[in-house]
Amino acid sequence: MKTVVITGGTRGIGHGLAESFLDLGCVVTICGRSQTGVDQAIASLAAEHRASNILGRVCDVTDPMQVQALWDAAKKQFGHVDIWINNAGISHLQGALWEQSPEQIAAVVSTNVIGLMYGTRTAIKGMLEQGFGGLYNMEGLGSDGRKVEGLTLYGATKSAIRYLNDGLMRETRGTPVLVGALSPGMVVTDMILEQYKDRPQDWEQAARIFNLLADRVETVAPWLAQKVLANNKNGARISWLTRRKTIGRFITAPFRKRDLFD
Repeated sequence: MKTVVITGGTRGIGHGLAESFLDLGCVVTICGRSQTGVDQAIASLAAEHRASNILGRVCDVTDPMQVQALWDAAKKQFGHVDIWINNAGISHLQGALWEQSPEQIAAVVSTNVIGLMYGTRTAIKGMLEQGFGGLYNMEGLGSDGRKVEGLTLYGATKSAIRYLNDGLMRETRGTPVLVGALSPGMVVTDMILEQYKDRPQDWEQAARIFNLLADRVETVAPWLAQKVLANNKNGARISWLTRRKTIGRFITAPFRKRDLFD
């Protein structure tokens, strides 16, 4: 039975991954920034799975002490950690970098880059000590070099994660720790939809793009979980929306109508 830790596992793709790993017979530890969010996520997961297989903790990933406490709690509860997924991340309302407040810039960079580095440091140190484990960092818009106007801040943090992953894959060669990257593609989550809550004039065009290229959490998360459990290679990049799949969707778009928001 594999033990999996997922940061930011109370909602979105993180919560979907938690459900998927539980479906596949794993035990799961999730975290979120609020006790209310953690309690709600645990209740949702426990409604379909054995409660003893689920652990939830409040954790601000920008605090290294709290990240270490998350590792310690998972190890105490389940004995070891097989897989650690750095999923926690935040975005911002679409707009030019100079329109973002200093507080918003600090929050996005601190969570997406520094918080992920703290999670990476904690997981790798713990896995080296126990003699095994796999670390996976969530990539996203910007990791593949794509640029979207108004998301420069968010994309820059994900570009940094791509470099970080590539470097870690080299640094862990010859160790018992596997490092991989997860690329879920465009997934319909609250984080994406919140971009348009105050911009209904932009929603129609955005919805067309989502219906062409995006997928629901319940489609992507089980596939990612299966690939993670099957992986035994350091340096794996597990990508859902490949270039080939993207081209195929453009080709078949006139004949295949999708509505993710029905």
